[in-house]
This record gives sequence, C-alpha cells and structure tokens, in this order.
Amino acid sequence: MYRLIKQEGHARRGEFDTPHGKVQTPVFMNVGTQAAIKGALSAHDLENIGCQVELSNTYHLHVRPGDMLIKEMGGLHRFMTWNGPILTDSGGFQIFSLAKLRKIKEEGVNFNSHVDGRHIFMGPEESMRIQANLGSDIAMAFDECIKIPSPKDYVKQSCDRTYRWLARCKAALAEYNSQEDAVNPGQMLFGINQGAVFHDLRIEHMQKIAEFDLSGYAIGGLAVGESHQEMYDTIEAVEEYMPKDKPRYLMGVGTPGNIIEGVARGVDFFDCVMPARNGRHGHLFTWGGIINIKNEKYQRDEQPIDHACDCPVCRRYSRAYLRHLFKAEEMLAMRFSVMHNLYFYNNLTKRIRESLEAGEFAAFRREFTEILDKRV
Repeated sequence: MYRLIKQEGHARRGEFDTPHGKVQTPVFMNVGTQAAIKGALSAHDLENIGCQVELSNTYHLHVRPGDMLIKEMGGLHRFMTWNGPILTDSGGFQIFSLAKLRKIKEEGVNFNSHVDGRHIFMGPEESMRIQANLGSDIAMAFDECIKIPSPKDYVKQSCDRTYRWLARCKAALAEYNSQEDAVNPGQMLFGINQGAVFHDLRIEHMQKIAEFDLSGYAIGGLAVGESHQEMYDTIEAVEEYMPKDKPRYLMGVGTPGNIIEGVARGVDFFDCVMPARNGRHGHLFTWGGIINIKNEKYQRDEQPIDHACDCPVCRRYSRAYLRHLFKAEEMLAMRFSVMHNLYFYNNLTKRIRESLEAGEFAAFRREFTEILDKRV
C-alpha cells in the first residue's frame, strides 16, 4: 500500500508497505544484480550506508546459482542475509541486451545464455515462477524493452504484446504465491509502461495497464539512447495517466540530476548501476560535482572525498589514500569508492525527502540539479 505524505508540484513524499518493511519515497534502490553489489559490499554494508531496497536480477539468478536452489535455501532474503525489501526485475532487459540470438513470439522469448550458451525459454509464466522462487517483495512484469529509435508500428505491436504478457504475469504470480510452499506469499507485482518516445503510445499503454490495479507501475525503456529532454518529456506525458495511489518507478535512471528531475515529475522509485560502476573506475559523486580520484592532483590531498559527506569512507580516509589504492590496483579501492557512491545516492534521496517535508524541494532542485552532474 502506498501513502502520500506530502506533495510539492508533481514531486511526492510517500511511504510504501512491503512484506519486509516500509519504504520511504522517493527512494534509490541499490543494484545487487547477482545478490551482491559489484564492488564487494555485503548486506551488512548496505545497512550501514542507508540502503532501503536491494534490487536483484531474475535472469542472472536463474542462470546461476538457479532459482530453485535459492528457494531451497529459504529465498533470496535468507540467502544473502538481507532483511529489507527486495525488488527483482523480470529478466526482460537482460534478454534483450545480452542475448545475441533471440526469437520473440507470443509465448515468450527463446534465447541462449550469455554464460554457457545453453538454450533458455522465458515468458511471463517462467519469469513469475523464477521471481516467486526468489521470494522478492516486488516482482516486475515480463516485458519487451524496445530499442530507441524503433519504427512506430513495431513499438505499437510490442506494447500490445507486453499488455497481453502482463495479464499472464498477474494470473501466474497469483497462482504461484497461493501455493503452500510459497517463499513470500505477500509478493507484489509492478507493471511496466512501454512505448519508446511516442507519447500517444505511452499514454494508451499506461491507460490499459492501469486497469489491472497492480501494486505499482514502472516507466521502462528509457535511458537507452534518447536525450535527457526526450526522457523528461516522456515522463511528463505518461505521469498524468499513472494511478495517483500507487508508486511510480523510473527504471535504470540515472545521474543525480536525473533523479532530482524525475522526482520533480512525480517519480518515487529509482535504480541505476551508475554509482557502483563509476565508483569502480574512480569516478566519485560529491555535493560539489563528480571527481576522478585517479587524477594526479589528489596524490597528496589529505581531505576526505567530500567534506559534506558522512559515509564510512569520508569519515576515515583521505583522497590521497584512495588514489594510492587505485594506482596499486588494490581491491579496497573499488570497495571504498562503491561504498561512498551508494551512500551518496541513498543520502541524496534522503535529502530530497527532507526538502519535500520542509516544502523546500524547488529550492533544492535549483541548487543541485546541474552541479551534481558536473565534472570537477
């Protein structure tokens, strides 16, 4: 259940109930694709850096170690010892981005595993079965992630198929989670809006999937090559037609500025690999912009990464030490950088929530949207 606490323009401060606790929104979900954050962060670390929701991937966990094994181990929460909410994506995006050979038909998608080449079939029922075995709190519907640009007639056909798949997802998940051995009987389903950057298709698709009365709705298929302005315009077009009493999730987005602008347009949930991926390469987010810790100017810099940051790394270590770790190719460099960046993102959404509570989000947006995405 979603509860709206305060609103400023389209920006929403809310609360969402899950079987593993309340989520304060807007929220950034920390991406642990294979039940682990890339950069050597544990579930215990996530607790210490303010993570509310962990996100894992259906396709990757199905390939290894296998969703049935995870079910035997008591589900994903118990397997990775994370007691907070978990969202699992449907595997659709990975199929369309990783699989070199795939065949889409009404039943689902035939493709080869990117790990060992073995044949895999995944459709709505298979995706829901895997996610039910994982026992996440939020299961994402199986959809087709459409390339941008794509011909409008193909996008329309794809949206119609994704709508039919959603009906099958809803029925299948209800069936799996009504069984006696269900890992998480309270598991919820989020539908995904598609339509590329065609506003009329986006609106039509959103109106149709809203009729399913799901627990939440996502805007999918963005941040895949279109401009930031095209993304913002698409969010604005579709937001008006999204249920007001359900959380909205912008999938795979994005930079700190993207998150602030997404909140301004009514989005509640975000996820992105960017903070962890960039951190592993020494690109660190600060309240004054993005720094590359590998630069020579930090060789003797005794300051923390960011004076305005209270993360475990900034409280104890210097820029000079972190630069040394990268130059020495120590694993600790990646761990510290990812820890700092994820703390920054979790703290960013916390500060957005605080600004909304205080009625000061517009001022926060003016101050930080551009500077946070700027390279120092």
